[in-house]
Amino acid sequence: MGSKFQEIQRFKQWWLWYIIITVALIPVWGIYQQIVLGKQFGNNPMSDTGLVVFLLLMLLFVAFFRSIHLKTEIDKNGINILFFPFIKKYISWNEINSASVVQYNFIGYGIRLSSRFGTAYNIAGNSGLAIELKNGNKYLIGTQKEEELKEILEHLNIT
Repeated sequence: MGSKFQEIQRFKQWWLWYIIITVALIPVWGIYQQIVLGKQFGNNPMSDTGLVVFLLLMLLFVAFFRSIHLKTEIDKNGINILFFPFIKKYISWNEINSASVVQYNFIGYGIRLSSRFGTAYNIAGNSGLAIELKNGNKYLIGTQKEEELKEILEHLNIT
């Protein structure tokens, strides 16, 4: 076991991507109907240019959603949290009162506020690093590498 932990998580839930891709395909079907077949798409059809712009916006949304990730790095100095593109946070060990790997019930995905864990950063699953700072602030960082996370905390004498 080294003295550094790193994990990068992305949204991989099949049902979530199914919804996103299905919605993104609506303007493709609209372009096919309206521009290729010459039929109006819908009761109040968009212009051809509008459909193309809508498709481009949907493709940008899919690319944006694909770029979202949670990166956690832990070393002897502290914890780096990057929930790209929303938050970048560094917490040094001397700011931390306690840190432990915990199991939790579903709290939602993304950045959430929890009465029990404070600010939660979660992509998937139900295990994470619960942190309480000396100033009373709390954080929860979701993980898919529970055992490796426990090992680095033990290695760094953080328990």
